[in-house]
This record gives sequence, structure tokens and C-alpha cells, in this order.
Amino acid sequence: MYTSIEDFASEVIDMSTKTATVVSRNSIYMMILSLIVFAASSVVRADPATAGDGTDADVRTSISSHTAKGGRDNPTEVAETTEDYGALVTTGERSQSATRAGLSKPGTGSTRAESTSFDFWFYDADVILFNDDDGDGYYHGIDLLFDADTVYVAADVYAVLYLSFEGGPWNEYAVTEDFTILGASGSDEYVLVTELMSGYPTGSYDLLIELFDAFDGAFLASYGPSDAADLGFLPLEDFDRDKPIDEVRVVVNRGGGGAMDGWLLSAFLLILFASAIRKIWRRRNDRLVRIDSPAPIWQSGQNEREELR
Repeated sequence: MYTSIEDFASEVIDMSTKTATVVSRNSIYMMILSLIVFAASSVVRADPATAGDGTDADVRTSISSHTAKGGRDNPTEVAETTEDYGALVTTGERSQSATRAGLSKPGTGSTRAESTSFDFWFYDADVILFNDDDGDGYYHGIDLLFDADTVYVAADVYAVLYLSFEGGPWNEYAVTEDFTILGASGSDEYVLVTELMSGYPTGSYDLLIELFDAFDGAFLASYGPSDAADLGFLPLEDFDRDKPIDEVRVVVNRGGGGAMDGWLLSAFLLILFASAIRKIWRRRNDRLVRIDSPAPIWQSGQNEREELR
């Protein structure tokens, strides 16, 4: 039976069309699958529970090391503590009536929380700021040294530290260990080195120290920016905001958490899928032509024509 080239070509075209239809459907399925994968990855990145470097804006955290003897030159470390507080209060009137002094009973020689104690006082206090990782002039480290004195031979006390953001209310940020002050001696300086870890926005801060009796918690004395210029206008920010530029670049390059990176990844995957499908289609089409080549039919048809001649 004689089979013409046109008949065979139509069969090949029909099979190629069916193959192309199957490949087209596969391409659509792969595109849909890649979009689903991208959407799922975007949800995971956006989920706060999965964020590894996110911080709670309502929580203030700081880490402090305490030195009760020896000052900065010959320190004797007492302890290291971590303080957690609620959100920083930035609006409202700044008054010591809202601090611990305003809530405690006055101590010996002190009639009101705002008054100066006659039996206890601060001789001096100074602040050294440290750790400005991003070089913007704002620090997340506070090295505070203060010297409290008393008319007594010795007294056990503790201090509470506060920060005021841009002239706002006082916010407690640290509490010292109990320590002993020896009359008017200069050898009982207390050093509190604090790193603000989170919850402190970039800005100007004032610092306040309140002294309390370790026995009954009575308020004894206070020392703030009106008493020493070193305690006012401190350029501070927390560690989370004090990240160097190089560190941010590394995080961006490694993390790839942005929407643009996700779209680029999806586009790259789609290109790979399309390229692979195209190669598969071409391979199947070439194999079809080779397997079903009409050469033997042409040869048999030519032999029949020669015999007829």
C-alpha cells in the first residue's frame, strides 16, 4: 500500500500538536506551582513569629554590670543584671512624683520626695557614653559613676536610675545592688555600666539617680540634670537601632527577605522550568521524527513505481 508524504506529514503534525498541548499544560501547572511556592514563602517571611531579628516595640531591655568598689580604675564586679520594662513613656509632665521617690516614704532628713536630704547627698556623678556602632553620634552604652555620701559612719543603700526622652516623663531603666556608703569617703563610688538593648528610640535623654535606704526603702536623695550637666542631653539609642552599615548590608545580602528578592527568585525558577520544558519538547519532537521517519515508505513507493515502469 502506498503512503504519500502528505499523509505522513499530517500525522506528524497532529502528534506534534498533541505533544505541544501537553507541554503547554505542563508549563501552566509549573507556573501555578511556582507562584504557590512564592506566596507561601512570602507569608512565612511576613509572619512575625518567624522573624529572627524582630523586637517587641513595647518592651525595653537593658543589660548592666555593677561595680560597688574600686570605681573605674580598680573595679570589683558585683553582679550582672538584665532589666525588662514596659514601653518608654515619651509624653506627659516630667515629675519625680511619678518615680519611686514619689511613692515611698521620706527618709531621715528628707520631708518630701523632691527635697534635698540633709543626712544623705550626692557628691558627684559623671557619665561616659560608649558603643556607637553606626557612627551617627548616638550611643547605646552608658557608663555611670556616682559618689553618694552620708553624715553617718556607714549606711546600706541602693539606687534607682531613670531616663527621660526629649524632656518627657522619667522612665526607670536600672536598679543597683545594695551597697554600703562610708561617710564622706571617696572610695565607695558605684559604677553602673548599662547597654540599652531595645525599646529606646534615637534622641536626647536626661538621667536621674534616686537613692533609697536598703533597710526600709525610704527615699534619701536624688541627683539629676539640674545638679550636674553631665546627666543632661545624652545622645542615646538602643542596640537594635545602632547597627553599622556593613552589618545591614550583610543581613540584606544573606537574608533576602524582601518582596523583590522573592519575585526575582520566582522569575528565575520560571525561566528554568520553561527552559527545561522546551528542551523536553524538542527532544520528544526530534525523537518522533526520527522514529517515524517516512524514508522507508518513500523508498518502498519508489521501488513500486520503478516496477510499474
